[in-house]
Amino acid sequence: MGDKLLQVSDLHVSVDEKEILKGINLTINKGEIHVVMGTNGAGKSTLANAIMGNPQYTVTKGNVWFDGQDITDKAVNDRGKAGIFMSFQSPISIPGITVENFIRTAKSMVIGKQIRALAFKRELKAKMDELSFDTSYAQRYVNEGFSGGERKKNEILQMSILDPKLAILDETDSGLDVDAVRIVSEGVSRFHNENNSVLIITHHNSILQNLKPDFVHILINGKIVKTGDASLVNEIEQNGYDAYKTLA
Repeated sequence: MGDKLLQVSDLHVSVDEKEILKGINLTINKGEIHVVMGTNGAGKSTLANAIMGNPQYTVTKGNVWFDGQDITDKAVNDRGKAGIFMSFQSPISIPGITVENFIRTAKSMVIGKQIRALAFKRELKAKMDELSFDTSYAQRYVNEGFSGGERKKNEILQMSILDPKLAILDETDSGLDVDAVRIVSEGVSRFHNENNSVLIITHHNSILQNLKPDFVHILINGKIVKTGDASLVNEIEQNGYDAYKTLA
């Protein structure tokens, strides 16, 4: 470890001219799993969207560096090509585009060349089997008629095939039953290795049962008020955030 992948420096972010993030500093090295927890409205999703470059989130101060490049002003698609992936809290449906075509097009854009259909079909089937995802879903329109669990599995499927350097999971475990959480967390565990990193934003510790975070950050009122190891998750689970609210 120690190979710096993401560096967020004094990041201030506003939405509709309201400041949400108030000076975030975060460094993620290759091979690490980081978890961000915090109260509702603390700015967790804002942090994820700012790293991804969502134009609805305005960086008013600070910088985001990724893999040695300042990406603060880069467009979302450029960040995707650079190796950042984000799994959404509420994935939308895309009528008219099949899961297979969507992921194959995205992969082609990321690697900069067309992928052979047969080889891609084989990879897609293998990854879907790993996620206990019925392969018939490959020919269905993206998230059209999918349950919450199926939408989240589809996000993890995209992540595993796109193979990003940094995967940001924004409450991927919310609204899932126990089996779906296990399948999703196992998918993240299979994906993660010493050359990539994962940033998990969550309210719960269920997705962390199969994942051992290196660092846990508590985000309150737009600031990281505490950073610790995995034991911090259990502490929050038992005692909540009251002890940290005064630090923000």
